[in-house]
Amino acid sequence: MSSQTHTPKEIRDQAARRRTFAVISHPDAGKSTLTEALALHARVIGQAGATHGKAGRRATVSDWMQMEQDRGISISSAALQFEYRDCVINLIDTPGHADFSEDTYRVLSSVDCTVMLVDAAKGLEMQTMKLFEVCKHRNLPIITVINKWDRPGIDALELMDEILERTGMLPTPLTWPVGQSGDFRGVLDRTSGTYTKYTRNDAGARIAEEQTMDADAALELESEAWTTAVDESELLDLEEQNHDQERFLAGETTPVMFASAVLNFGVHKLLDTLVDLAPAALPRTDVDGGVRPVDSAFSGFVFKVQAGMDSHHRDRLAYIRVCSGVFERGMVVTHAASGKPFATKYAQQVFGRDREVIDEAWPGDVVGLVNASALRVGDSLYLDDRVEYPPIPTFAPEHFMVIRAQDSSKYKQFRRGIEQLDHEGVVQVLRSDLRGDQAPVLGAVGPMQFEVAEDRMIHEFHAPVKMERLNFSLARRTTPEAVPTLARERSVEVLSRSDGELLALFSDRWRLQGVQREHPELVLEPLVVS
Repeated sequence: MSSQTHTPKEIRDQAARRRTFAVISHPDAGKSTLTEALALHARVIGQAGATHGKAGRRATVSDWMQMEQDRGISISSAALQFEYRDCVINLIDTPGHADFSEDTYRVLSSVDCTVMLVDAAKGLEMQTMKLFEVCKHRNLPIITVINKWDRPGIDALELMDEILERTGMLPTPLTWPVGQSGDFRGVLDRTSGTYTKYTRNDAGARIAEEQTMDADAALELESEAWTTAVDESELLDLEEQNHDQERFLAGETTPVMFASAVLNFGVHKLLDTLVDLAPAALPRTDVDGGVRPVDSAFSGFVFKVQAGMDSHHRDRLAYIRVCSGVFERGMVVTHAASGKPFATKYAQQVFGRDREVIDEAWPGDVVGLVNASALRVGDSLYLDDRVEYPPIPTFAPEHFMVIRAQDSSKYKQFRRGIEQLDHEGVVQVLRSDLRGDQAPVLGAVGPMQFEVAEDRMIHEFHAPVKMERLNFSLARRTTPEAVPTLARERSVEVLSRSDGELLALFSDRWRLQGVQREHPELVLEPLVVS
């Protein structure tokens, strides 16, 4: 079936229904819990995973890897799609741990908005600020959620001051807490002036009971707590900290909401806010600076490749963000990197680890293409007029290990596993003639990436490995002409990455500076993420 069966207006209308966003935060701020709470409130799951705290919790739908379930953290991004009101929500949960920043960065290239989750007791933490900078660089509007208000934490007005001082964005709360942190009774809706009272239900495993009442009833019920909330909201009015849609979309302000994801307090209001305020799928800029309208022929790009999601099937899934037109299962598109045709027979909609066949997708949607071995992160696909979207840069690795198969008879599985981890971008695989294919070097942003690699080599590829740390901490891009000179230097090694880049590894910045002083003619460029 051709995309000509769909009118431009139909495509624009469907794009306008999409809300595609990511949840970002510091580790353990509650991202996966919030992700599941949103799905619970949209009625697409019946019960949330966090029932009795981490020790006895069920696994959240977005944390499907065994290591994620064992550690209670997100290691890999996960995509969830569901309908709410008249919109289609594409929610992409991201790893919070700094060691997996590269995966989060890829996700942020595929969304139109972000929800920044802030722990009420800790404020804006280091990893949150790093990801905030990426969002600002990409001009992504940011909605801020103060989570864990059911626990003792920082004063609400102090948190507003911190957001302004550290991000430069003016916080414009849409709701204001009734009851101080640790005594979360409900929220004041600053637009309507009404009070929504929350009552926990089934220890947070099911949707919390909500009761909405006018200001007089709220005053009678909550007394001093309501009066304090109203007074503080009036202070915000005096500072003109009220929502302005144009300023929000321009990144000048951030709407703020208060919630407890684990108890499902405030989650319903966040869903409504995403539908009402978050931007729909918009035209995307291509690598040449042109803009491809959403109602033009199909185009999209790969922002993630993942294997090992189903232990019964050795498949790999390429996550595609649809940028324009209509994706139709079975259509033959063009792979921009190679110019070759690419068939899309096996296309699926993803809900965490669960999948189902999908026949159509629209701008803003995420499609999983199964067994797409030719696709890599950053690749573009298109129909009709050629388009290529900006590549997704890789991070500069800071940790390095040699990896070898423990059992030489398992070398075939070892090699297949290394190729797959490289293909997915779990780690960067570096090689040289000196080391050979039997002892490649793994480069990582953080040490936990090595743990993921080792775990998957053992359990997924059945190839136990030995890993040995190398004494390097810096990587610089270099040229073939520089290799002979660098090969004679101590504490320096040149390796080739699978994308063809030559990386010179240095033990530390003093060694790098020494080489630069002695050989100023050498090309030693930082690997910059943009």
